[in-house]
Amino acid sequence: MAALSKRLEFLRKITAAGQADPFAWYGLAMEYRSLDRKDEALTTFETLRSQAPDYVPMYLMCGQMLESMGRVDEARAWLDSGVQAARTKGDGHALSELEAALATLK
Repeated sequence: MAALSKRLEFLRKITAAGQADPFAWYGLAMEYRSLDRKDEALTTFETLRSQAPDYVPMYLMCGQMLESMGRVDEARAWLDSGVQAARTKGDGHALSELEAALATLK
């Protein structure tokens, strides 16, 4: 658990200034997610989306997390946004993953 705490501390430090690389924000969101701190993960995903809406990986991860929380409408909205971002970037692999995730939503 100490390694997780150090990783979380490191990611929080590098994102504290607000304009860190999108990968750092994504890493922080994923760290919160892995620690089951989903509200903090969601807030971090939302920050990332406001700073780098073309960062495609966040849409799938946030959508899946929201689905696991029973927040299906929000999950669908994130996944739909991800589909659009993946199309815009021409990222066929991410597009297929996002579409598959959308198809499985109940």
